[in-house]
Amino acid sequence: MPLPEERASARRVIEDLKELAKLTSNERGAQRVAWGPVWREARDWFTAKVDRGVGVKTTRDSAGNLWASLPGSGKGSIVIGSHIDSVPGGGWLDGVLGVVAGLEVLRRFKEGGTTPPVTIHVVDWADEEGARFGRSLTGSAASAGALDAHGELAHLVDRQGVKLPDALAENDVTLDGMMQARAYFDSLDPLAYLELHIEQGPVLEEQRDPVGVVLGTMGVERYNLKFVGQAAHSGAAPLHLRKDAFLAAAQFALDCRAISVRHSGKTPRTRVVATCGVVKVEPNFVTAVPGTTEISIDLRALDGKVLQSMLREAKKAAAAAAKKHLVKVEWSPLLHITPRPFDERLMAFARTAVKEVTGKAPELPSGPLHDAAEMAPLVPTAMIFAQSSPGISHTRFEDTPEPALDKSIRAFLKLVDATLAALPLAPAKRGKRR
Repeated sequence: MPLPEERASARRVIEDLKELAKLTSNERGAQRVAWGPVWREARDWFTAKVDRGVGVKTTRDSAGNLWASLPGSGKGSIVIGSHIDSVPGGGWLDGVLGVVAGLEVLRRFKEGGTTPPVTIHVVDWADEEGARFGRSLTGSAASAGALDAHGELAHLVDRQGVKLPDALAENDVTLDGMMQARAYFDSLDPLAYLELHIEQGPVLEEQRDPVGVVLGTMGVERYNLKFVGQAAHSGAAPLHLRKDAFLAAAQFALDCRAISVRHSGKTPRTRVVATCGVVKVEPNFVTAVPGTTEISIDLRALDGKVLQSMLREAKKAAAAAAKKHLVKVEWSPLLHITPRPFDERLMAFARTAVKEVTGKAPELPSGPLHDAAEMAPLVPTAMIFAQSSPGISHTRFEDTPEPALDKSIRAFLKLVDATLAALPLAPAKRGKRR
């Protein structure tokens, strides 16, 4: 029996997404914050959909990741994943698009009376957003063996003073258990990882493209800088004698903008960004020369060598700004992530799938991180983006036009079919536990 028609599948996914949004959103937007009651309600909704639509039971691993699995006829498996959790006041599509599209993959095989050639696992990764406690990609990092649960999570506290270990306990998850998630993932014998997600940015909309093929996730170098000068009275301190920490930070910010422009190429693979998103000035009143200024820098690039060049130039720029304004500068690391390019063979399947649906296959890197970034070092990985309109996310105004949603879902279903037909892929280079 043939699989259900793709347009009908896309319509069903969209209706499911609307149903979930109505269930878990309010006037401020989505409220599916990980480890909380609305998130659990959303997961219960998904579990019921799997039970009714596929006839299989969901399971949870020791990191709290939620799995729905349809057994196949051969060895190995493919994993389709994304996340149900959201930021507070988030959008109706961020993360859940990929999970519900994965559910539809299972339903299509079930309704078609067809057994897939390998087992298909659909996973809702736990706490992708990190919105409550600050650690993103928690569940997928645990499955990748890239999470030091005790070192990274034990000390985290939310704004209400709730400790993360206590929030985990409410969901039957422990820090020790999280360290066992990699063994569970390896036991699935995964051969590929596929993810569908909204872009969360304006590139596809600006290009008027409904769907895009993701080249990989950019590497990140994130630091906090502290420029230390001398506070002084704004009327009494002559300009040439000031040790103005804010002016040094401001010059640094402008220099970083110039660094990103200098390193950005004309192709999607060579696009880079630099952002100074946090500035804290002390003593922070109108009649004082700033004696201390903290500023963040977030550098991103898909090419690791380019990213390191940007970092070296940023450090030189900070030193030059400090010298010019008679201050000192200190660097504190916040985050280091290497670029995660996706699998070339799977990306070729994605290009073909997107082109069949839309007529062309634009490519773009992902500046935001996704669970696919944790999977890429372990198994061949590919990702498809749906256009975001008006090109924003992590807000209730996040949206994607239904024609673009339809096309992205149909292209993703074609990608899954092509991947299954091509198995086995070349053996994956399994990443070591970190």
